Amino acid sequence: MADSHRDFDFIVIGSGFGGSVAAHRLTEKGYRVAVMEMGRGWTPQNLPRTSWLLWRWIWRPRLGLRGFFNIRPFRHVMILHGCAVGGGSITYANTLLVPKETIWESGSWAGLADWKSDMPQHYATALRMLGVTENHILGAADHMLQRAATAQGIGGTFYRTHVAVFEPPEGERGGQTCPDPYFGGEGPDRATCTGCGGCMMGCRYNAKNTLDKNYLYFAEKQGARVFAETKVIDVVPLNGQADGSEGYQVRTEKSTAWFRKRPRTFTCRGVVFAASALGTMDLLFRLKQKGSLPAISDELGHRVRTNAESLIGVRVPHSADDLSKGVAIGSGIYLDDHTHIEATRYPEGSDTLGLLATILTGGKPGRKRILAWLANLAVSLLRHPFRTIRCLHPFGWARESLILLCMQTLDGYIDMRLGRPWFWPFEKTLMSSGKRIPTYIPQANEFARKAAKLIGGTPMSMVTEILFDVPGTAHVLGGCPVGNSPADGVADHRHRVFGYRNMYICDGSVIAANLGVNPSLTICALTERAMRFIPPRA
Repeated sequence: MADSHRDFDFIVIGSGFGGSVAAHRLTEKGYRVAVMEMGRGWTPQNLPRTSWLLWRWIWRPRLGLRGFFNIRPFRHVMILHGCAVGGGSITYANTLLVPKETIWESGSWAGLADWKSDMPQHYATALRMLGVTENHILGAADHMLQRAATAQGIGGTFYRTHVAVFEPPEGERGGQTCPDPYFGGEGPDRATCTGCGGCMMGCRYNAKNTLDKNYLYFAEKQGARVFAETKVIDVVPLNGQADGSEGYQVRTEKSTAWFRKRPRTFTCRGVVFAASALGTMDLLFRLKQKGSLPAISDELGHRVRTNAESLIGVRVPHSADDLSKGVAIGSGIYLDDHTHIEATRYPEGSDTLGLLATILTGGKPGRKRILAWLANLAVSLLRHPFRTIRCLHPFGWARESLILLCMQTLDGYIDMRLGRPWFWPFEKTLMSSGKRIPTYIPQANEFARKAAKLIGGTPMSMVTEILFDVPGTAHVLGGCPVGNSPADGVADHRHRVFGYRNMYICDGSVIAANLGVNPSLTICALTERAMRFIPPRA
């Protein structure tokens, strides 16, 4: 089929850190591109003011919740992720770090390319496009983290994060509108950061460098069409060519509709799967099982990583300082070579996640840890009843909490498959399996205890980690790893899907090692590299 008879040259499924980069680079090369995004489009004007507006914050369209943030519980992990035009950039904490070079030495991608010499140029491009700068808006929580680190002898490891935020010059107040400061006037107008702490609730002040203000903005400017609230339900090779050499037919439906799904069909030369690690795995499993793409590697769903995270914190009832102010993740420290902690925050009034907070409890997972938690809770209520109740109820949580996100580079993974859970056998869904990921990081708990004593607060854990041995993560990676062949990966080092022509995967699912840092920048850089191998349109 001639290209002119197809609707598009490429269809990109997802508009996050992989999809937006792919869309921009493909349109730049002259290709006709469509971006299929399941989530809604958001602007500073229609974002929710607090997390209590669940219908505008949480993404669960079957329940009438059409926000941009989703919480998906699995047996082994609770995954937090975004769903919007611009992908996770709408709700992420805009912290962009280059991981250690050692990540290229392990996992199924080791030795497939000269990663250490090749990747720095792509990281540099992504940093420039995303407008990354060293954070200089330090809030009270950042200063508390530094004090606690100094008191414990690791103050020298304190660092300011690198963030994708348009910050005002030091000493000047935020909220000032300016012409495009990044792309020589070719990009949209911006406003300087006010340090409200609302990055993860969506920036209502036009300061956060979300993808709709850079990569996706230029993709659309260059002709890409973005189809919001559109779910891809099928991808089939055209004209009986099983390898997709004649192109693909892509079927979609409206993601937010209960009854009128508005099915549509498009044709294209190539497809880029960029629906996030979870979204891409889910879709590819369904396409493989229904026979649309039967040649997808059996490695699909294997080696899913989570950055070995744990969420802990310190709550300071009636804190004199507003701990919600600053950039969502403004600073961090290293406890050791494999473990670091970042000071994290939600804006004042966005206290919903405080419902998951409870008294800090250590120990190995299981009954003993649950019993220890109940004992700690009982003792705390007896000794300090009003203070304990204050720490446990959610109202005021964002303003009064030093939230500590702990991440480790130690490797560990689970597997995912498509199955029918016992409690809902009516349809198939992603399910986790394998060895459990540790939810108890002793050195992190000890740091939280000492920090609480120093600042006069109460150390806190996530109740899901204690009761169910389930860690929470916003950084799910892998499941479609880069490999040398279908025997050890789903795509090659150029992100080409094994068994198919003009089919790529460009999101966190291809990452083959535990990064130990926020993965957004690495996803962008890997996609920059993958797009380099696609020639300009003839």
